Amino acid sequence: MNASLTIGRFAGIKVQIHWTFWLLILFVMAILLSRGGTVEQMGWSILFILLLFVCVIFHEFGHALTAKRFDIGTRSITLLPIGGVASLNEIPEDPKAEFMIAAAGPAVNLIIALLLWLILPEGGLIIPDAESAETLQTDFIPITRQTILFYLFIANGALAMFNLLPAFPLDGGRVLRALLSVRFGRVRATRMASGLGKFLALFLFTIGLFYNIFLILIAVFIYFGADSENMMVMQLDLIGKYSIRDAMITRFTVLKPEDTLNDAVEHVLRGTERDFIVADESGIRGVLYMPDLLQGLKNQGGETSVSRVMDSASVTFEPDEPLNHVFRQLRRNQKNLFPVMTDGQLEGVIDVTNIDEFIKLRASLE
Repeated sequence: MNASLTIGRFAGIKVQIHWTFWLLILFVMAILLSRGGTVEQMGWSILFILLLFVCVIFHEFGHALTAKRFDIGTRSITLLPIGGVASLNEIPEDPKAEFMIAAAGPAVNLIIALLLWLILPEGGLIIPDAESAETLQTDFIPITRQTILFYLFIANGALAMFNLLPAFPLDGGRVLRALLSVRFGRVRATRMASGLGKFLALFLFTIGLFYNIFLILIAVFIYFGADSENMMVMQLDLIGKYSIRDAMITRFTVLKPEDTLNDAVEHVLRGTERDFIVADESGIRGVLYMPDLLQGLKNQGGETSVSRVMDSASVTFEPDEPLNHVFRQLRRNQKNLFPVMTDGQLEGVIDVTNIDEFIKLRASLE
């Protein structure tokens, strides 16, 4: 079952809601019930959350549309309980591009906050009447028809400020790296920004232990995001001097289009291969990937030919292409194996697993 519900496509970008998003609504309802909140107050609170996440979508589209100016596409935008994620096809290496793309999201929230400030009573910060909190028997001011715009104003300002914290994978971490890259280079700048991000994550984690469990979740997200970003940049730098030829696989199984799915299963069980090149005398016909094999076995049976379920639109590479370039392509396509061709002839295959092993071995040697 898919973990995310697609709610539509806008500007060619898929927008989806992760299932954990609904836990946030349940969490808010539970807090209101524990404080004696009414059904009406819960309704306004849920509406506030939905409107806030519309603002989050605008934030992510700020990233996506700015990235489009630099010829970088966006696969999807996903809403999570702690915010949204725009899945760009690639992270820009040009400091100017990264700065503008990262800054665009918080800028959208600041613009929304400014517009809300202009339509608030008397065009300013009118704090809602605290008497409206009497039903909750607390100093907490509930979200109502009179207060919802005020809270949206505060929330958008807070989103902008939070996202500008200098910590990966927050926007501020990318802004900081872009600025540091101009002087120190991308690898060292990433290491510096990642280190600061981990420090802030540990700080938020400590605060969260005493005040708010959401700070703990955010701290974990930031810590591992910073570590992952630093690791990826180091890997790309490590393999930057190598070509596909250095890491490609030259011993592999080639299936014929008329071979059956049962034939493919036999190869899987006898060896370690999971994806297979499909070719005949005329050349490459496609690639049979494991998910397609499993789906074909389930829907069409083992006697079905591989040509009916293979991916016939597979990307090919040349052996002298830079290895870090193909590594980005593999991550972008979310496929595991691609043919390597020289003058129309199949010379080898390249897959993510082999590149990962190549990186580990080279890191140990160097």
